[in-house]
Amino acid sequence: MTTFQAGILRPVPAIARYVFFSITPAALNEPALLRESLQRLAPLVDGERVVAAMGQELVQALGIVVPGLRAFPELSGPGVKAPATPVALCLWLRGQDLGELLALTRRLQKALAPAIKALRVVEAFRHGKGVSGHGLDLTGYEDGTENPQEAAAVAAAFASDQGAGLDGSSYLALQQWLHNFDAFEAMSEMDQDHSVGRRRSDNEELDDAPESSHVKRTAQESFTPEAFVLRRSMPWALHTPSGDKAGLMFAAFGSSFYAFEVQMRRMLGQEDGIVDAMFRFSQPVTGAYLWCPPVRDGQLDLRALGL
Repeated sequence: MTTFQAGILRPVPAIARYVFFSITPAALNEPALLRESLQRLAPLVDGERVVAAMGQELVQALGIVVPGLRAFPELSGPGVKAPATPVALCLWLRGQDLGELLALTRRLQKALAPAIKALRVVEAFRHGKGVSGHGLDLTGYEDGTENPQEAAAVAAAFASDQGAGLDGSSYLALQQWLHNFDAFEAMSEMDQDHSVGRRRSDNEELDDAPESSHVKRTAQESFTPEAFVLRRSMPWALHTPSGDKAGLMFAAFGSSFYAFEVQMRRMLGQEDGIVDAMFRFSQPVTGAYLWCPPVRDGQLDLRALGL
């Protein structure tokens, strides 16, 4: 029987909403209010159209410890940083129709009130299709090429042998990256390819790319132990009075946070002082660690939270 939230394993949808929630001040001292909210939420989370991910703040407010769940560390390297912006809850709404996702958002908000309230929403979408079948980043490069497949994807993304309520859960590292398109477009085509480590035209990996290339910084087999994650990233965009802002909502699902964190530390140059060339045209502006509970009988399995 499948115990994981199936949407994690599915390809990214045409459109999505990342709805971030905080705990209301009144509920911080009333765990019963939080439990009631989560009990109303559980049957609305099928794990496919709605993927639920909980932060340490929410779990701690319930007086529970989930093994392996911790706060996102504030990380930095030579001239770069990965900020920590913790959230209590994130619901990843997946679909094909924005109107349906808007209605679904309202339904979920009502179920969670008054203990948990929406903090912000990031609108995301699938962009294009690369030669390997994955979606494209807004820079035109294919995203997710090195994802593990089939049984290897399940092993990389989901916890196992942890017991009821934990098996099938997943640990999510979520970062919103903001692209500087002016900086990217000022680079030559070769410089762009060498920064990523692949040719944009055919997605082929470049052997002569510098050590700062993103592909070489994050080669999953180069870590000990190997550091495989399942990427389910999506482009995002927002129009503001000062102009359009856009980038990539980077999502890495793992059986723990180990694989993401060792990759991130290497990208920041903490190992050898070499900073990932991605930082030349993009910066993470948020960073959170979250825990995605398993599912049971078609709804969220909250046994690990005592529910």
